[in-house]
Amino acid sequence: QGAMFRCSARCCEDSSASMQEVQRCIERCHAPLAQAQAIVTAELEHFQDRLSRCSLQCQDQAKDALDSGGSELQVRGQLDACLASCGDQHLRLVPQMARKMKDGLAAIQQ
Repeated sequence: QGAMFRCSARCCEDSSASMQEVQRCIERCHAPLAQAQAIVTAELEHFQDRLSRCSLQCQDQAKDALDSGGSELQVRGQLDACLASCGDQHLRLVPQMARKMKDGLAAIQQ
């Protein structure tokens, strides 16, 4: 953030620059932050999407079990176990997701 502020401040130092040039200069200073936010957002959305699909699959299995005559108590237990499994699977993906974010952010800084 400090580097971005210093970069933006330097844009304003050239008194001969037009307002448009100053604005373009400031936008260039902010570009790495926008890229970083896009990388983090994309990874989080991908993770959330996968978790959501897993949860929907659990719900489909529960509905199928109910439709084929399973007791509500038994199906509830199966659903809870399935959802817990989704959570466990996706917790194991967190370090990989963090590594991808870190690699993406490192690439911006080069």
